[in-house]
Amino acid sequence: MDPSLTVLALLALAALFAGFVDAVVGGGGLVQLPALVLGLPGASPVQVLATNKLASICGTSVSSVTYYRRVRPHAGTFLPLMGFAFLGSLLGALLASRIPSEAFAPIVLFVLVLVGTYVLFKPDLGDVTKLRFAGRRHTAIAMAAGFVIGAYDGALGPGTGSFFVFSLVGFLGYSFLEASAKARMANWATNLAALCIFIPQDAVLWKTGLVMGVANLVGGYLGARTAVARGAKFVRVFFIVVVSGFIVRIGGEVVGLWG
Repeated sequence: MDPSLTVLALLALAALFAGFVDAVVGGGGLVQLPALVLGLPGASPVQVLATNKLASICGTSVSSVTYYRRVRPHAGTFLPLMGFAFLGSLLGALLASRIPSEAFAPIVLFVLVLVGTYVLFKPDLGDVTKLRFAGRRHTAIAMAAGFVIGAYDGALGPGTGSFFVFSLVGFLGYSFLEASAKARMANWATNLAALCIFIPQDAVLWKTGLVMGVANLVGGYLGARTAVARGAKFVRVFFIVVVSGFIVRIGGEVVGLWG
C-alpha cells in the first residue's frame, strides 16, 4: 500500500510538526494519527497504529538523546518509568486489535480537560522541581504511572507524552523541562514495546513509516533543542496551548463536528 508522492509529502509534513510537538510536551500522535487515517484510507487500524509507532520512535530516539545530553535527568526515576512503560505498552499493543477506539475518545477528553484546567489554574506548577515524594514511594508512583500510560499508548496512543509530562509534574513535582526529558524516554520505551508486537504481525507500512520517521526525527530534534533553550516556562505555556488544541480536536470528534 503505497501512497502517492503528494500524500507522502503531506504525511511527512504532519510528522515533522508532530515530532516537534511531541518533543516539547508530548501528544504528537494527535497530529500524526489523524493524518495517517486520512492519507491511508485503505489501511487497517492496526496498520495505522503500527506505522505511527515506527515514525514516532524515530523522533523520540533523537529527542531522548538530546534531552539526556542537555538536561541529565536522574536515572533513578526515568529507568523504572521506562521499564514499566515498556511492559504496559506490550500489554496494550496485544489488546490493540480488540479494543474499539471509540471507547477511548470520551475518556481522553475528560482527562485532558482536567489536566488542562489544573495546569492553567496552578501558575507556579512545574516552574522548578519540588519533589513531593522520595525513595521507594517516589519510584513506585513513577512505575505505576509508566505502566498505566504505557498500556494506553500500546493500545491507542494519542496524548501519551502529555500524560507522561503531567504525571511527572503533577504527581511527582518535577519541572516541566525535567518532566519533558523523562517523558521522551518513557515514550521511546512504549514505542519500542508496541513495535515488538506489531512487527511480527507484519502490520507496519515500512515505506510510509520510514519517510515519516525521518521527518519526525527532524521535528523531534528541533523541539527538544527549543524546549531546552527556552526552559520550563516555555514548555508550560506550550503544554497549555497544545492540550487546549487536543480538547477542541477530540471534543469535536465526540460531539460529531468532524470525523
